[in-house]
Amino acid sequence: MKKEINVFEYTADIMKALHKGGALLVSEAEDCVNAMTIGWGTVGIEWEVPIFVVYVREGRFTRELIDRTGEFTVAVPYGEKYSAQVTKALGICGSRSGRDMDKIAKSGIHIVDAEIVQPPAIKEFPLTIECRVVFSQMEPIKEISSKFGKFYPADKLDEYGGAHIAYYSEILKAYIIEE
Repeated sequence: MKKEINVFEYTADIMKALHKGGALLVSEAEDCVNAMTIGWGTVGIEWEVPIFVVYVREGRFTRELIDRTGEFTVAVPYGEKYSAQVTKALGICGSRSGRDMDKIAKSGIHIVDAEIVQPPAIKEFPLTIECRVVFSQMEPIKEISSKFGKFYPADKLDEYGGAHIAYYSEILKAYIIEE
């Protein structure tokens, strides 16, 4: 069962999760489901639309899937404690590529059909935000590196997967998966 929520009433929980250990950005294309740990994100209003902005490095497999479908879910740990399963999934999904392995299976997490978009929700990460991309933009490294250069070291940019692309995405639905 899913309990629909107003995402803005849960913004503090979402930001706390991103800062504490992350959430999962879940993408899917051609029956390939992938999850990537994210620690950056923004919830807000742009163009009179509820928006979630996620940042994905240009060389990531997740970028390929999102670019194919224009959809994703954000799966947020929610509740009193992070389970060992959540911690394991965040570790695997943040350190491996979906090009090389099925991170969902390796993490032992379970997918749940989303309501509107194709990419699924994740049972163990019950706070779910379904999103459709409305605009994307490459982060201008030259303009931001003077302040945030540690994220874009010139000698490691290729190793890190390049610059980030900001995906401004309409929040279509938000809910908490209840057992």
